[in-house]
Amino acid sequence: MSLLIIVIHNLCGGRAPAVKPNARSEARSIMKTKIHCLFIGLAFLAGVHQVAAQPNQFFFRITGPAATAIMAFRTDGTIVWSNALSGTNYTIQTASGLPDKTGWVDYVQIPATNRVNTNQIVAFNPPTGMVFIPAGSFTLGDTLDGESDAIPTNVYVSAFFLDTNLVTYSLWQSVYSWASNHGYGFTNAGSGKAASHPVQMLDWYDCVKWCNARSQQAGLTAVYYADAAFTHIYTNSEATPYVNWAASGYRLPTEAEWEKAARGGLSGQRFPWGDTISESQANYYGATASFNYDLGPDYYNTNFTNGVVPYTSPAGYFAANGYGLRDMAGNVYAWCWDWYGQPYAGGSNPHGPATGSNRVLRGGSWNGNAYFSRCAYRDDDSPADASNDFIGFRCARNY
Repeated sequence: MSLLIIVIHNLCGGRAPAVKPNARSEARSIMKTKIHCLFIGLAFLAGVHQVAAQPNQFFFRITGPAATAIMAFRTDGTIVWSNALSGTNYTIQTASGLPDKTGWVDYVQIPATNRVNTNQIVAFNPPTGMVFIPAGSFTLGDTLDGESDAIPTNVYVSAFFLDTNLVTYSLWQSVYSWASNHGYGFTNAGSGKAASHPVQMLDWYDCVKWCNARSQQAGLTAVYYADAAFTHIYTNSEATPYVNWAASGYRLPTEAEWEKAARGGLSGQRFPWGDTISESQANYYGATASFNYDLGPDYYNTNFTNGVVPYTSPAGYFAANGYGLRDMAGNVYAWCWDWYGQPYAGGSNPHGPATGSNRVLRGGSWNGNAYFSRCAYRDDDSPADASNDFIGFRCARNY
C-alpha cells in the first residue's frame, strides 16, 4: 500500500503559540502556520496513507471500508483520494508522530460520494482569531449518561470557521461601541469580570445584533435581517430575525455546528478531550461524589475563586481541543442559533426547529457541575433573558 508523506516547512522562523502552564502543547498549530514552501516525498511502504506537516509533525491517514490511495495534497489544504466505495463513510485520523503507528485520533468523518473524492481538511489562512472546522459527518448526541433529549443522530455539517475563544468583554465592548454609533440598539450592555474574560449578562438578541455589527465593521455581508428579502439589516428590537445562511458575516453557530466543533473530531467521548474531566482541563464546579468521571477537586475551580463572582476564567486559559478551540466545556455557556426542540433534526446542516420558546445553550459553565459540561448536554433559555452571569457566546462564519 502506498504511503504519501507531505512535509510542510515554515521558513519564516515562527514559533508555535505559547500555552498556559496547565495546557497541552497544540499539535494542530499547523492550521495557523503561514505556509511558504511545500516539499512532497512519495514512498511505497506497508501501512495506511498519511500526510505529515512540520513543525510539530502532523500526520493524517484515511481509514474505512476499503483501501484508498491518496493522489494529491494541495497547497490550499485539500486532499484528493481514490478507490473509495461510493455511499460509505471514511474517517481521517491524525497523529503528532508515528511511534509504532499508535496515537491516532479521529479528525473528521467524510462520506464518499464518488470513487475519487476531494476534501478540504485544513485551512492555512483562517480569519484572525478563528479556526477551521472541516466538513463531514458525525454523531450528534450520545447515550453515555442517559440523556433523554440527546439521542444519537447522524448529521452532516459543511466546513465553517469558529472563534477560537469565547467572545471576550474587551472584544464585545469594541464592537458594541462601533455599533452604538452606527444605528444599533442593544437591550443590554453586557458585563465581564475582566477584559480578557468572556462577556456575559446579555440576551440572545444582543448577541445576534452584535454579530451583524461585527460583520459590518469588518466589511462583511451581514447574516441577520429584519425582512425576508434581506434588505434591512437587523440592528434593533427583540424580534426573531431572518437569516441569510449564504452570507459571509459573523453569526451564531447552529447547535450541530457547535457540537461537531466541541468534539474536535473525537467520537463518543463525554468531553472535548476524552471521558473524564478535572479542574486542570476546564472551569466548572467539581462534584466528585456525584459523577465518577469528575476527577475534581470539589467546589469551584480554585484558580478563579477570588471571592468576587462570577468565577469566570480568562478566555483561552485551558488547552485546546482537536480543532484548536478553547473553553468548549465550562467557563460560560454559549448561545446557539437553534430553537430548543426534541428530537434532533438530522440530515445535512440542520438549523433546528422553525419555532420555539427557548434558544439552545451549550458548553456548561463555571458554576455548573461536570454533567453540564459534556459535549452532548443540551440546555436552553429564553432569548430575552440577560440575567445570567454564566452565559456568553462565540461566533461562526461560513467557509
